[in-house]
Amino acid sequence: QVQLVESGGGLVQPGGSLRLSCAASGIIVSINTMEWYRQAPGKWRELVASITSDGFPTYAESVKGRFTISIDNAKKMVYLQMNSLKPEDTAVYYCNAPLIVTPEGAGTDYWGQGTQVTVSS
Repeated sequence: QVQLVESGGGLVQPGGSLRLSCAASGIIVSINTMEWYRQAPGKWRELVASITSDGFPTYAESVKGRFTISIDNAKKMVYLQMNSLKPEDTAVYYCNAPLIVTPEGAGTDYWGQGTQVTVSS
C-alpha cells in the first residue's frame, strides 16, 4: 500500500525558514511527478510547487524566489525548502503524487495527511 507522509512543519517567525519533507512508502516502481499544495483556512487548496522525476521544477508566482522544491528518487522523497517566510504562507501543506506505478499497476492522486506551517511573530 502506497503512502505519503509529510514532516517538518511548525511555527516560525516572519523571515524565517522551514524545510518540509515528504516520504513515499510502499512497493513503488516509479513516480513521475511530486507536488506540494497548501490550504489556508477559508481558502481553496493551491499548488505551491511541483517537480518531475528528472528534477524539473515549477512554482506558484507567490513563492518564486523563496521556495525550492527538490527530489531524491532513490529515497522516494521530495522536499520543500521555504525561505523568507511570510504570514500569508501560513497553511497546511500537503504532498501529492498525481501518478504512482506499483507492481499491481498505476494509481492516481495520492495525498499525505498534511503538515501545519504557521508564520507568526
